[in-house]
Formats: sequence, C-alpha cells, structure tokens
Amino acid sequence: MSVRAPGVAGAFYPADPRTLSAAVDALLANADPGDALAPKAIVAPHAGYVYSGPVAASAYAYVAARRELVTRVVLLGPAHRVALDGIAVPSVDAMRTPLGDVPIDRELRAAIAALPGVYVDDTPHRGEHSLEVHLPFLQRVLSSWTVLPLVVGHARDDDVATVLNTVWGGDETLVVVSTDLSHYEPHESATRHDRATADAILAGRADAIRPSDACGVHPVRGLLAAAASHGLRPQLLDLRTSAETAGSPDRVVGYGAFAWVAP
Repeated sequence: MSVRAPGVAGAFYPADPRTLSAAVDALLANADPGDALAPKAIVAPHAGYVYSGPVAASAYAYVAARRELVTRVVLLGPAHRVALDGIAVPSVDAMRTPLGDVPIDRELRAAIAALPGVYVDDTPHRGEHSLEVHLPFLQRVLSSWTVLPLVVGHARDDDVATVLNTVWGGDETLVVVSTDLSHYEPHESATRHDRATADAILAGRADAIRPSDACGVHPVRGLLAAAASHGLRPQLLDLRTSAETAGSPDRVVGYGAFAWVAP
C-alpha cells in the first residue's frame, strides 16, 4: 500500500500520537458548539495549531455531531509549495498522520478522474500542509471514514464546483475547505479586511473574494457555488487573527471558521 507520509508533524502540530490527541481534544473542549449544526460543509484554517487551532476547532466541534454519519470527507486546500494549474488528486492509497492512516476514497477519485482540470499528481501533495493539518482533527471527531484529498491551484471556480457537485453525496459526505484569510497585515487592518471577506462569504459573493483575501480563494469560490446550488446557507462560527491566539499584532494572519447547513 502506498502512503502519503506526514510532512509537517512536529512543526505545525505535535508528532507524538498521545500529545497530538491531547492537543486536539483540548482545542475541541475549549470550542463551545452550542446547538449542534451538523454541517454539510465547513471552511477552517490551516496554520500551526498554536495559531489557528482554536479557530479550526470552532468548526470541528460542530462536525463532531456527525461522528457516526460521516464516512467520506472531501478535503480541498490551496497549493503552497508548487505551481499548479488545476486540481491535483494523489495516486496513493492512504494519508498518514501520527494518529494513523486514512484511506483514500478510490470510488470518489475515480468519479472525478475525467472532469475538467483534474489531474492525478502526487507532487503537489508532498509536504503540503493545507490538507494535512486537518486530518488529526477529523481523526478525533469522526469514527470510520475515507478521504478525497484535493490540492487546488489556479483552477476555474466552475471546475471546482463541478468536482464538488460530483462527489456531494448525502449525509455520509462532509466537505472541508482549508484556507487562511489575510496575510501579514497589522491586526487592526487585518480585522477589517477579514470582516469584509467574511461578509462576502456569508453573502455568497464569490466574485468579491480575491487571492489577497484568502489563500484558498479557488476552493472557497467553488464551495460557494456548489453550496448555493444545493440550497445551503453559510454561518460564521469564528473570526480571529493570530494576534488573538498566539502571535504579535504587528504582522498577523487572519483565520475564519464557517459552516454550511440546510435552512
């Protein structure tokens, strides 16, 4: 069996399994889900856990309500390490974290193989953190599941939406889009910037979201189109900068957590 090995264990999150489980569980325990939303799709950030972990947990605390329902996760995030046109799906059989291996969903991979902009390519996945950091959260909040991991580069929004609609499924399928928001602004301007981006997401205005607003701009835009076609409405769960979690206020990264639920 071919496996995509962890690339950022020990850097973005703990490499020791017990320490990692405890860290994720503590983040989830501090995220109050209130009335369970049981979301069909979420957006959550992908920085090191000390920075974005509390915001990501704000979304995953709700996902826990679907623990026994979700058996498939479609996970999309931006390419940080290589230039990429289109959407890359890996050829491997599983993705590994310190908590174990997550099987690749071969059926879903085959279903999208011939779609526009989709390529089988392991290179964009090697060392890419935007997908990897979500796996331990999913391993702690879900029971038994497979994953379709998609690294999205310069892709057409329509192509991303087509992929999502193809694998949308029912209650068994969860869509996770990985993105951070503004990058390296002072805290005050980043807060204003991220609020405008959040408002655009909540209004479903994909055209108002630019690459400078979110590094995962293309998967976010694709999700907005797909979710709208299925009649889902977005909710804002959390919106903070790294200055509010663990960083300096001089040069921050923005983080947001959103969920899409049936009206």
